[in-house]
Amino acid sequence: MRWIRVSLGTGLAVWLATSPAHAEVRIGAATPLTGRVAWLGEEHERGVAMAVAELNEAGGLLGEPIELIVADDYCDDEQGRAAARKLIADGVVFVAGHLCSGAAIAASVLYQEAGIVMISPSATNPKLTEQGFGNVFRVVKRDSEQARLAGAYLAERWADAKIAILHDGTVYGRGLAEETRRQLNQRGVKETQFSEIVPNQPEYTETVSALEAAGIEVLFYGGATAEAALIARQAYERNYDLQLVGSDNLNTEYFLRVAGPAAEGVRFVAVADARTHEAAAPVVAKFRAEGYEPEGYTLYAYAVIQVWAQAVEKAGTFDARAVVEALHHNEFDTLLGRLGFDDKGDVTGVQSFIWYVRSDSGYQPAESD
Repeated sequence: MRWIRVSLGTGLAVWLATSPAHAEVRIGAATPLTGRVAWLGEEHERGVAMAVAELNEAGGLLGEPIELIVADDYCDDEQGRAAARKLIADGVVFVAGHLCSGAAIAASVLYQEAGIVMISPSATNPKLTEQGFGNVFRVVKRDSEQARLAGAYLAERWADAKIAILHDGTVYGRGLAEETRRQLNQRGVKETQFSEIVPNQPEYTETVSALEAAGIEVLFYGGATAEAALIARQAYERNYDLQLVGSDNLNTEYFLRVAGPAAEGVRFVAVADARTHEAAAPVVAKFRAEGYEPEGYTLYAYAVIQVWAQAVEKAGTFDARAVVEALHHNEFDTLLGRLGFDDKGDVTGVQSFIWYVRSDSGYQPAESD
């Protein structure tokens, strides 16, 4: 057996085992390596890459070395389809991805047609697993769960306040905002404003001015990190006391860097910090030894490979039909905990979302503030 060094999209490298007796089993990772959420793509890529490297260090899977191919989907529907076509053409038997809901939904149709198993570490839009594709799974809960928590939290804490709900028009952002509004309204609270912003703008002064003029006290934002950070910072700079409430996209160092002191007191519902799980400690230590902090979705991406590898072992084959059967009828030990999947491919057995609040010391569960 020999080892080769394969470079990945963000400058990472993975040592993959090859042997004259075996051809590599190819798997894919589809994630945004470029664009406005590229740092999330790096989390995804690093998590997958380490898990694959460890599989190969242990002799591969079913005695076969694993080759990882990474495709850039730009967190975009059309690019998601292009990335899927590339991975299918490359002959992958499995895809760890996609990160973004829009790209995941678009690509899932192609994987279903090609008979390729897909497990997303982060795509939360309900439509992904409502399509009836038996080969599509995710290791996080749906937006409906995130929105249920958001709607309940807004209603319990700010029933008498003027609440605005904004989104960025993406599949993820719009879906989360609409479901949050529905959950809020079900609890007898009506938002003052519900609207869409134009993403990728250098500033949102007009948006902030309009919110202030309307007397908005609480803003729930569904969408990407950059816009939320700019809105928070620009409200802070004009001494506008706006309580920002958001989703898992605020759980990044990028948000802190852009928002600055405006991040203080921001609340967000996000995936539980996998670094706190006892089972994750060795992997976290390994990442930190490499000078990388495995925040956000890094460990969720790692867990995707753990799940797929265990399903392959239970199936005794890489054949998609057998692996899908194993995924639907077993539980898997991961650094997120012991998890399984329901008939639709949604994760069971683990808690995905909890509330956090930002402070000078970082962030902590909101229940303890």
